[in-house]
Amino acid sequence: MTQEFKDALENSPIIAAIKDDAGLEKCLTSDSQIVFILYGSILNIQDIVKTVKDAGKFALVHIDLINGLYNKEIAVDFIRKNTAADGIISTKSAMISRARELGMFTVMRFFVIDSMAYTNLQRQIQSVHPDVIEILPALMPKVVKRIVSFAHRPVIAGGLVSDKEDVMSVLDAGASCISSTNESVWFL
Repeated sequence: MTQEFKDALENSPIIAAIKDDAGLEKCLTSDSQIVFILYGSILNIQDIVKTVKDAGKFALVHIDLINGLYNKEIAVDFIRKNTAADGIISTKSAMISRARELGMFTVMRFFVIDSMAYTNLQRQIQSVHPDVIEILPALMPKVVKRIVSFAHRPVIAGGLVSDKEDVMSVLDAGASCISSTNESVWFL
């Protein structure tokens, strides 16, 4: 992870996560230095990433959500070769590992829904070594605090964040930043 990316995580506590073209246009005017791209297809992902990059922002593609890409490591190669994306987001260890091999930033996303998921999170962090982890849902300050204590890397909390109080409670629990598709949160 480069110092520039670390600085963006620290200086921009809210990451704009976009799920459609309207969100893409809106995020360009936000202070978010990092954009999570949660939509697109093999036909338009290059243009979406270019729009984000042209605005001077880091572009990370949630590779699991791009239509037309198969859930194999070759999908990471496709994103690397055909877009200017800075990195990927994925729930899959193989995708994170391949992106790391290609020198891309990696965000491994975890849905923390029970104690088994929590145990799996610890194991995968140790074996896969993503640059950053993202946990969902965000509104679990005690869980966020516990994960931050052992993760030894930036933790992003996402999902269900809807106002400044939500943002502050998660940041106070130790998350480096939050990600949100809620456009009003981008402008807090």
